[in-house]
Amino acid sequence: MINTQNPVYAQLMVKGIPEETFVKIFITGEITTWGEVVGDPTNTDAIHVYTRSDACGAGDIWAKFLDNHVQDDIQGIGVNGDPGVLDAVAKDPLGIGYNNLGYVFDLTSGAIVSSIQPVPIDVNADGSASDNETVDSLKKAVDLISTDQYPAPPARLEYLATKGKPSGLVQAFIEWILTDGQQYVSTAGYVQLTQDQLNTSLAKIQ
Repeated sequence: MINTQNPVYAQLMVKGIPEETFVKIFITGEITTWGEVVGDPTNTDAIHVYTRSDACGAGDIWAKFLDNHVQDDIQGIGVNGDPGVLDAVAKDPLGIGYNNLGYVFDLTSGAIVSSIQPVPIDVNADGSASDNETVDSLKKAVDLISTDQYPAPPARLEYLATKGKPSGLVQAFIEWILTDGQQYVSTAGYVQLTQDQLNTSLAKIQ
């Protein structure tokens, strides 16, 4: 995500950022200015990279997307928690960071929170942000992820692990998650599983 007051905001929304460039921003530090990102040598505004200082799934999955690295490989200013990274980028026009959907979007309205914009990931590296690479609402983000149009990682599945086959209250709880509990998934900022995924998961605990 970037700040909506980013000096090259318009170009970023048209061009997007390919994985290779993200790697050079977050991992190797080879790209240090916003001008380098959009191919404008006259722009020397420094990129301020924000990352999670706490160990987290978001950092681990983002690093995995960046050429299969780990969270400790991510460079930048360490900030605690999703709210911390969001606040840092929202206050810094030169900032860039990563975050979970439940913080980037208002879960009631589905709109992007003020001052923030998910930067398009130019998945096919063609120098252009296509419609399915641009996210402007929670609904669109969910649709792209649930139809496998958004890259995974950084999208990811959540798992429950048990020692042995679950039974009793544990089994009942997992069954609830995969049935009635699904009604709460989207309101918590997550993406609902498809019916096929739910059926497969239910079969595993029977």
